[in-house]
Amino acid sequence: MGVVETLTSRNADFAASGFSPDLRLMPKLKTIVIGCVDPRVDPNAVLGIAPGEVGTLRNVGGRVTPALLHEMEMLRKVVQAGGGDIGPGWEFVVLHHTDCGITRLESEPEMLSEFFDTDQQHLAEQAVSDPRASVAHDVAALRNDPRVPGVRVSGLVYDVATGRTETVVEP
Repeated sequence: MGVVETLTSRNADFAASGFSPDLRLMPKLKTIVIGCVDPRVDPNAVLGIAPGEVGTLRNVGGRVTPALLHEMEMLRKVVQAGGGDIGPGWEFVVLHHTDCGITRLESEPEMLSEFFDTDQQHLAEQAVSDPRASVAHDVAALRNDPRVPGVRVSGLVYDVATGRTETVVEP
């Protein structure tokens, strides 16, 4: 059986026993988790998140980039169109992790500069090789972005060797 057949078979099981038509577009916990695409660090599994509780945005490194901020702006417009807003009462959790694949790109400054939309002279500010420093950097970026006012932001680092998270930046 191929991957697509395996996944659609699992979907049939989900539709029969795990699907809930009562889930809403707005996350129950009014929270968005920003994390890495690394399959070892699935935010739902790592943080025990149930379906419908949070929204999740994932990219390489779980980084707050200009593209991610634009995506957040789009999400806010979606929420506003539904009569709500992303602002006070909402939380963002930035989740970085140890042994992140983005660190393997340090020899690719052109690629990283494009990803972060910065020149190579300022690339060191992104703290690509240090998950604690990078999560603090990204939390500060979110806290200072006017497109998401009044949102509580925290930063966690997940250790892929132990399965534990560490709160690096308190909300």
